[in-house]
Amino acid sequence: MLYMVIENFRNGDAVPVYRRFRDKGRLTPEGLRYVSSWVDADFSRCFQVMECNKRALLEQWMDRWADLVDFEVVAVMTSADAAAAIAPRL
Repeated sequence: MLYMVIENFRNGDAVPVYRRFRDKGRLTPEGLRYVSSWVDADFSRCFQVMECNKRALLEQWMDRWADLVDFEVVAVMTSADAAAAIAPRL
């Protein structure tokens, strides 16, 4: 399953997040795959796509960053998968 993870950096401060990433890496548990990410222009939020078969892996990863980031998670699908799913209703 794919998840869009919206990371709101605490106090709008990306520095502690990037420092931990530099020092410790992404801190993803085995089975959780980073797909891609984008950061807004003022460095206050990151939009990240992650993939895993068990939501618990995503929760475990977020726990490792929860002191620096507030998370919003949305289960998503690719546009191609959405088109295929909606096609019978067209």
